[in-house]
Amino acid sequence: MASHTTTDTVAGSQKQSGPPTSIPQIRIGDNESAVSSSIDLSLSKGIGTESALEVDSADQAVLPPPPTSERIRRRSELHRSKPAIESEAFELPVLPEHIKAHSDVHGRATGSVFTTQAPVVWAPSEDIELASRLPSTTASSVRIGEDTSSTAPVLSPAERARNKFRSRLHFAALAFSMFLEGWNDGSTGPLLPTIQRSYNIGFAIVSLLFVFNCLGFISGAMANVYLDERVGFGKVLVIGSIFQLAAYAMLGPGGPFPIMCAAFGLAGFGISLQNAQANGFVGSLKGAQTKFGLLHGSYGLGAFVAPLVATHFATTRHWSFHYLISAAIGVFNTAMLWFVFRLRKQDDVLAEAGQAAVEADSTRESKYRQILGIKTVHFLSIFALIYVGVEVTLGGWIVTFVQQKRDGGASAGYISSGFFGGLMLGRLTLMWLNQKIGERRIMFIYALLAIQLEVTVWVVPSLVENALAVSLIGLLLGPMYPILMSYCTQVLPKWLLTGCVGWIGGFGQAGSAVLPFMTGLLASKFGIGSLQPLIVSMMSTLIVIWAFVPRVRRVD
Repeated sequence: MASHTTTDTVAGSQKQSGPPTSIPQIRIGDNESAVSSSIDLSLSKGIGTESALEVDSADQAVLPPPPTSERIRRRSELHRSKPAIESEAFELPVLPEHIKAHSDVHGRATGSVFTTQAPVVWAPSEDIELASRLPSTTASSVRIGEDTSSTAPVLSPAERARNKFRSRLHFAALAFSMFLEGWNDGSTGPLLPTIQRSYNIGFAIVSLLFVFNCLGFISGAMANVYLDERVGFGKVLVIGSIFQLAAYAMLGPGGPFPIMCAAFGLAGFGISLQNAQANGFVGSLKGAQTKFGLLHGSYGLGAFVAPLVATHFATTRHWSFHYLISAAIGVFNTAMLWFVFRLRKQDDVLAEAGQAAVEADSTRESKYRQILGIKTVHFLSIFALIYVGVEVTLGGWIVTFVQQKRDGGASAGYISSGFFGGLMLGRLTLMWLNQKIGERRIMFIYALLAIQLEVTVWVVPSLVENALAVSLIGLLLGPMYPILMSYCTQVLPKWLLTGCVGWIGGFGQAGSAVLPFMTGLLASKFGIGSLQPLIVSMMSTLIVIWAFVPRVRRVD
């Protein structure tokens, strides 16, 4: 590397003529009086104002006049006692690009020459240091490799701790909302046979519950885009929780079947709004991949606990009282969402936790048009619809299948709990495997293994084997939905992320009604044994759709 030269030119009003006059050299170790006398001697010899102090980097280091009268001190008393050191030459490293770009604050770096408006002292870092802070006219130091482009304020440890606490509180509130969503989906399966007996209806009629649930989910997905833009994140969450609470209040008394259908529709609408906002918010956080696993692990926990409680109520006269417990949880959910988010918009909530706001939309085009104009959104929506449909259909109708085809008793509801328990464990324990193999590749592996296990449930007439296989299927299906949501953050525009994720999540939740309804129709004509071929075919379709999902982010 070529040696570097530092030149400090003093401009004058009149130029000097004649041969250049020798300039006294100031070496590291010279005391202050020597520096002062050298400069006075040079001026007395007629050195003009245009003369310069030059440093020959090949054999010596020259110091301009220090910025203040403060001395340069040694780091230890041992160094103070050393005699003046010999002049040294230092080779300056080439500045990295990101430092060159920001060097105009106090000086300018071009090529290998560094020119500054203030005096610069070059010295070995292990030998000397400035005695006190330099005046404001001196350029501030920059560490090599330091990110100088960041304008974020430096936070104290107490502020960082407060931000971390707020961020965890926000996430905990959303996780509890997902717990209640899982509770809702896990409650239906064990209660289905009891609902049929109570209202004396068949498979086709009881499947109307899923139809109205589907209508609620789709309505919520469409309304979410409008409400998110008009009223904001916090209000949409509370609105959704109120609709869900109202649904449980209607289901609790065990009224007529049409009221039950309407309540399922309201629950679907409210859950769709909360699901969309929770996924969009978590997708904008740092470390979204891990947080999605924890968020949907909370869903798995709710879906695991609900069948344990619902199976108990399914054997009692007042089976609808199960929804009174759901209503109590819904009251707590609404209160927690209001208390934590205070009806604020997403950017305000993120700022409270010290996180940057979401990228703004620079276009005036309708968000509906933008979202529905992205082909990737449609692939991911169809994938979500089939996946959620498989998940809820298997977790719900498996109880009826085991009771009729494997001679299971009233305790068959615990098999549904085993499925959702595996779902929860898969989302919490397989995150490391997803990252190791790759999210895109691991989806194909999970689907293929789940298909093989589902075939064993289809052809092996064993209650124990079926129960174990269903739990393992839940373990394999569990990580797929968090991976889907995490993948959305990689392939969809940031400014449309909440709307896109809301549409995908809401449209996907409609699958929790569409496929169970199809199962009910098929069961009414061909028997409950048609459940397994339907599940296998839907899992195979997941593989095909995932192959069409693009790998890269949409740029425009």
